Order: sequence, then structure tokens, then C-alpha cells
Amino acid sequence: MSDDLHQEDKALAAMRAVIGTPIGSPSVAPDPVNQPMIRHWVAALEDHNPVYTDPEFAKSSRFGGIVAPPLMLQTWTMATPKISGIAERGGSPVEFSANPLATLDEAGFIATLATNSEFEIVRYLRLGEVITSTMVIESVSDLKQTRLGPGYFITWVTTYRDEQDEVVGRQMFRILKFKPDLEKLLK
Repeated sequence: MSDDLHQEDKALAAMRAVIGTPIGSPSVAPDPVNQPMIRHWVAALEDHNPVYTDPEFAKSSRFGGIVAPPLMLQTWTMATPKISGIAERGGSPVEFSANPLATLDEAGFIATLATNSEFEIVRYLRLGEVITSTMVIESVSDLKQTRLGPGYFITWVTTYRDEQDEVVGRQMFRILKFKPDLEKLLK
């Protein structure tokens, strides 16, 4: 068996060994759900639903008050980006204590392509709530031959909880971690 194949097998085994275990510590929102962030979000997306920004309208709605747009869910627990050292982290805007994808990088699967994301919204978030998220690798595919090069589809699930530890939503995110076939890409 060549060293490359051996390293690929080790990388795949290492990835599959972490399936179902939390990746890092839970991420606690640096700020509670708040009106300024909601206002910036809806302005950027030109979402004029008054339950997000008009207290009087929201009070008379089925929600009884302001709620956050459901797809803002992931923004509440996103880490604050750190620009210094970004090149050394391979372009990642956040520092990792342990990057679960590092073994694939070391085996030559250095390129990443986001393929899809799905949300499950359990309930809308209200002003003042502090959200916590946890991430778990859900699956790692067998090696796939793609137009971009050989790679693995990796899926993780982030679960979002409120202060009572109740699930408020989930996000499934899938990437292709691949070895770029530069010859094909340059054609």
C-alpha cells in the first residue's frame, strides 16, 4: 500500500472515529438576541416583516412581541472573527483548539466546498434570550470521485439551545473536502 493511500485510510478512520461526539466546547452567544442585530439582518435582506422590528405590531401578533428571523439562528453563536493569524489558520476567521478536519488536510484533501445546509426551526427566538450551540460530525462518506477531484462528503449538525437547555433549532451542514485535480480545474 502506498504511503498516500495509507495516510488517506488513517485520515478517514480518524474522521469516522469522531462521528457522534461533540466538536469542541459548546459555543455560547456573546450577546443575547437583540434588536440592533435583528434590524441590521432584516435591512441587509430587505425583509420587511414587522414582527421583527415593529414592537406594536409584534405585540398584537401571534408571537406577542418582537422575534428574530428564524434563519438568524446560527448568527447568535458565531465566534467573533480574528483577522490576525488568518493565513496561518488556512483562511479560517476563528481559532480552533483542535480542527477535526486537520487529518484530511494532512492527507492532501486541502480544498473545501460547501455543498448544502438545512435548517430545522423548532421555535422563534425572543429578545434577551442567550443561545448555546453544539456541533457533532454526523457522517463521513466513502471516497468519492468528483469533477473537482477525489474527496469526502462530511456532514455535521449544530444544535441550538436556549437557557433552559431546550432545543430551539438545528442546522445540518455538508461540505466536500477534496484533493483538487489542478489539471482538470485549469482546463
